[in-house]
Amino acid sequence: MPSTIKSRLEWLANLQTGTEIKVTDDHKFMRKTGIIATIGPKVNSVEGLSALRNAGVNIMRMNFSHGTHEYHQSVIDNIRKMVAAKPGPRPVAIALDTKGPEIRTGVMRQGFDDVKISAGHEFIVTSDPQYAENCDDKILYLDYGNISKVTEPGKFIYIDDGILSLEVLAIDGKNLKVRAVNNGALSSRKGVNLPSTPVDLPALSEKDKGDLKFGVKNGVDMIFASFIRRAQDVHDIREVLGPDGANIKIIVKIENEQGVKNFDEILAVTDGVMVARGDLGIEIPPQQVFIAQKMMIAKCNLAGKPIIVATHMLESMTYNPRPTRAEVNDVSNAVLDGADCVMLSGETAKGNYPVPSVLMMAECCFLAESATSYLTLFDELRDANPHPTSTAETVAMAAATAATEQSADAILVLSTSGSSARLISKYRPSVPILAVTRNEQTARQMHLHRGCYPFWYPEPRGIADHQWQQDVDNRIRFGMKSALELGIIKPGGTIIAVQGWKGGLGHTNTLRILTVPTDPADLEIIALGA
Repeated sequence: MPSTIKSRLEWLANLQTGTEIKVTDDHKFMRKTGIIATIGPKVNSVEGLSALRNAGVNIMRMNFSHGTHEYHQSVIDNIRKMVAAKPGPRPVAIALDTKGPEIRTGVMRQGFDDVKISAGHEFIVTSDPQYAENCDDKILYLDYGNISKVTEPGKFIYIDDGILSLEVLAIDGKNLKVRAVNNGALSSRKGVNLPSTPVDLPALSEKDKGDLKFGVKNGVDMIFASFIRRAQDVHDIREVLGPDGANIKIIVKIENEQGVKNFDEILAVTDGVMVARGDLGIEIPPQQVFIAQKMMIAKCNLAGKPIIVATHMLESMTYNPRPTRAEVNDVSNAVLDGADCVMLSGETAKGNYPVPSVLMMAECCFLAESATSYLTLFDELRDANPHPTSTAETVAMAAATAATEQSADAILVLSTSGSSARLISKYRPSVPILAVTRNEQTARQMHLHRGCYPFWYPEPRGIADHQWQQDVDNRIRFGMKSALELGIIKPGGTIIAVQGWKGGLGHTNTLRILTVPTDPADLEIIALGA
């Protein structure tokens, strides 16, 4: 690109297609955007999971809307067997996606399951439990007792992802008179959405609480919390996780209008956000989902918190070997907008092409990253930051600037909690962020942050004060050696190293400019005290 480019628009105007950018095995570890894959029975084996990992998956998701604890235990066990068989320096994270609060229809009585409903047909929707297992085409039970209190005439009820839409005509106690807006069918236990209606269901069901405790017991790395509507929901989840789960990251899923409206208060207390476009596209008009997506991505980027874009990204690859052009553009534009991670759902959970789906997503991400105007993006993020900045954030900005000025190969950061790596990621440097940590869970969680390449340093803590700098240099050597093995950096290249002035949390304030040794002996760990 010409060095005279000063704006994102000029950068985009100079993009070119063609053969100059090729994705090969050499680029395998150069992608900055994290890939999350949902694990289903088809890939739930050490071999299947290894294939996904080799294709580029960083975080493996368990969907607790389906399956038993026994099944999910097998997923966790297989992931850990896979990692144990081929540990390597790059970890794999495990995410638990909660079912969340939901509303469902009752059970259709005999002879009325899948009964056809014509547009204009009027009937009763009720919360009266006597109809819970006795529904037909004249009366339909919903398991939400307060529905008659929160809705009103003129609002809509969507059945089975909106396949059947009902307009509320009148309310009489627990009964709602409704009219079918379109042709459809009524079936047992179908999901229900109430668009533009402030639902007052609790954030956590008893099932969710049991699932969270299961996750704590098994040491999962993050919770994808469904249907979060307000900040208190996050506090409620944190309370259930308790002291043993205090280090588990909470990623809120925004999938209804309340979550969008209360986004600022939710963002203030969460560890990260997922734009869950499936239910969101039912709860708000689907043509408005892109507005919510772009708003949430921008606010997360400004806050330095990870943002995941999910649902229907490569949906057609569930049963087809190639995606649609619109899907490829969707993934790429999510990355260009600023997503830290993108997610596959049915494509890997039940699809016929799980590995090709991951490879396609990885290529889309890599090419979108190559089309990103990093200099103008950095300027926007820096200018939007309130002053004065904290020491750690100032060092993060300086590291991103130094990487550009030095034409560095990478930024290497030593981090205990992952906070320093997160702050550097916030400023979207054009080079990889090599994040070295002694904390295994921190290493796995750093996959959430754009551009972070986490490496777990296995040497124990407990360093004497006079050995501290030697230990720092050992960790830097370890990070360089690990990155060299993956082809992320090259001998003789420049590295921007970020460290603290002493051990522990919150002391990051030092930046060093280093050269990657050309002699492998210079990368060997030196015994402390030697």
